[in-house]
Amino acid sequence: MSSVVTRIPAGQSDAAKQYFSQLLSFETDCWDVHFAQSNSRQDFVLLDVRNAQLYAQGHLPHAINIAHKQLSVESLSHFPDDTVFVVYCAGPHCNGADKAAVKLADLSRPVKKMIGGVTGWLDEGLSLVVG
Repeated sequence: MSSVVTRIPAGQSDAAKQYFSQLLSFETDCWDVHFAQSNSRQDFVLLDVRNAQLYAQGHLPHAINIAHKQLSVESLSHFPDDTVFVVYCAGPHCNGADKAAVKLADLSRPVKKMIGGVTGWLDEGLSLVVG
């Protein structure tokens, strides 16, 4: 008798490797962002895509704020074309980071989503910057 977990068999190893490798090319997580920052290895722009009021109430260290609705050629013009953007929003209940990622991709900009957003950051025991 199988469980609801194994009723549909796990994918083949080569397919799993391809799937998860591809997923990691589009996503990062809170701890990896924190680790990069803590080791002076932040080679990306951390982009809070919530509105300015929410950003001011608390955002990740070293993040800049451009609301996803404001992303455009003009708002990104001072960043080199090969800048990697890591986008985040409030958390898993919010799709603002996904909307921002689509816009950045439409603008031919490299992008990853930080899964978990602010909620994930706080769940890791990390602090926000206010102001």
